[in-house]
Amino acid sequence: MAIFEGAGVALVTPFKENGEVNYGKLEELVEFQIAGGTDSIIACGTTGEASTMTHEEHLEVVRFVCEVTKKRVPVIAGTGSNCTDTAVYLSKEAEKHGADGLLLVSPYYNKATQNGLKAHFKAVADQVKIPILLYNIPGRTGINIAPETIADLCRNVSNIVGVKEASGNFTAIADLMNYSDGCADVYSGNDDQIVPLLSLGGKGVISVLSNIAPAQTHEICEAYFKGDVKRSASLQIAAIPLINALFCEVNPIPVKAALNLMGMNAGPMRLPLTEMEPQNQERLKKTMKEYGIL
Repeated sequence: MAIFEGAGVALVTPFKENGEVNYGKLEELVEFQIAGGTDSIIACGTTGEASTMTHEEHLEVVRFVCEVTKKRVPVIAGTGSNCTDTAVYLSKEAEKHGADGLLLVSPYYNKATQNGLKAHFKAVADQVKIPILLYNIPGRTGINIAPETIADLCRNVSNIVGVKEASGNFTAIADLMNYSDGCADVYSGNDDQIVPLLSLGGKGVISVLSNIAPAQTHEICEAYFKGDVKRSASLQIAAIPLINALFCEVNPIPVKAALNLMGMNAGPMRLPLTEMEPQNQERLKKTMKEYGIL
């Protein structure tokens, strides 16, 4: 069974000016997402700046999001690491804190073999009962999870159920759909490729765009699943300028700037990420106005 179908938000983590997690604003962001029809909340992923959090902060954010959400939508905790023991620890603790599923990025920097990836993901899966999505984003990690590897894990490890695919390689995604024969739930990790991935049998998207446009991102998926492919494609195309602006600097710099422009006070980034360049912020502001959310 899929953890969710539709648009899941890769939620930002709001910080105060002193760098602490802003839990009051985090609650507001969760409620904004649920009110907008978001189908799942992904806490402490790339967009949530988990890489700059201590383990204690990371797990407290997961616990807090689960508490606020109250099972109204599934919460998926990002618990990946390039250290298998760390990934096991974070995953077990996230399960205890109420997460409905886990998102495990491929081990970055180490550059494991495909057999090493299988062993890593299986070691985590063996220690938890909740479902797991793999996260394939070779542009950040330096390693690609091969379609055959994803299919093998989804077929042979009961609680590895799918993948967030952010490689942008549609030949590989088509191969994965072929190899997995329906046993892998595939989500787009790229907001500009939602409809193309749905057309291959995908379950939805894990979205940055949803942070600022939850209803619109949800509707892209909903229209497709209702059979109105023309409307879904039209909504996807209409969002392209905004999506491009959201990725004109490294994520999550632009989306946090966008939330701040909307008055939602997501706060600053943690170093090494820095504030958005002024000319790019003007571009973002312009596209947000044209899209009708500012």
